[in-house]
Amino acid sequence: MISNIAVIGAGTMGHGIAESFALYGYKVRLYEVSDKVRETVKDDIKEELEFLVENEFIGQDKVNETLENITLYSDLKSAVKNADYVIEAAPEKIEIKQSLFKELDAYCKAETIFASNTSSLKLDEMSKLLSDDRKKRIMVCHWYNPAHLMPIAELSKFGNMSDETFKEVEDLYESIGKHTVKVLKDVPGLVANRIQQGVAREVFSLIEMGAASPDDIDKALKFGPAFRYATAGQLEIADMGGLDIWCAVGDNLLSVMDNSREANPILRQKVNEGKLGLKSGEGFFKYPPEKANELKNEFNRRLIIQLKTSRHYDK
Repeated sequence: MISNIAVIGAGTMGHGIAESFALYGYKVRLYEVSDKVRETVKDDIKEELEFLVENEFIGQDKVNETLENITLYSDLKSAVKNADYVIEAAPEKIEIKQSLFKELDAYCKAETIFASNTSSLKLDEMSKLLSDDRKKRIMVCHWYNPAHLMPIAELSKFGNMSDETFKEVEDLYESIGKHTVKVLKDVPGLVANRIQQGVAREVFSLIEMGAASPDDIDKALKFGPAFRYATAGQLEIADMGGLDIWCAVGDNLLSVMDNSREANPILRQKVNEGKLGLKSGEGFFKYPPEKANELKNEFNRRLIIQLKTSRHYDK
């Protein structure tokens, strides 16, 4: 049974992962190499927890309790000592992952399960420098951002580990309210990101051809397909509508839809212009600096509403 958890990296994803486990009562050791990040990360977590209180997702008592469950470390060996489960959220560079896991292999007990939050790097490459025994206890556990709000966790089952080890991790994630997706093949992007990119490709294409304004395209998605996707998956939706209908529509539309194999030019142009979205103040929409935090909170508030609803939905 997993009880001692270590998280490597306290950035955007790492601190959210640590926060999620701590919120559900797990003792978490959070390792971060940057002094600056270590000094501020608990304030960031506290702000997110207070926002959950404000939106009636948790009680006020959970704030200090969660923070007390997280211990910060600047020394990796100390952070992972006696850990049952170690998940890394380090930069997405294969050399960094390989070196980190090799170091962890030397510091951790034989029973420790290793995990990576990556969705873009291959598991066999990341574990290349590990012993054969450790390779049987390493997996991908991919979270969605923001980690403390998005209820999905993609867990790899690529044939390298036993059913018992996988079930141990699956039970861990379900104990913190995550809906787990068992990924059976090491494909780039895993499952959820590939689905998301398929939608995004057509959305960017519609903007490029001037089919509708960004606002109306988002509206079409929110109150069309995404309205159903909130409670039903694509395969269930297809069954409900009739596979003969979906087949006919596919024959009519797919040949004229975007089939590009790289990012859309209009997206690349925005990046080249420094229009990166919320972080820069403008993307497809504008985000005045004085309203940026308010707009981010409103976005997260909608996620919390959906998260509350998903607690009562189990498919």
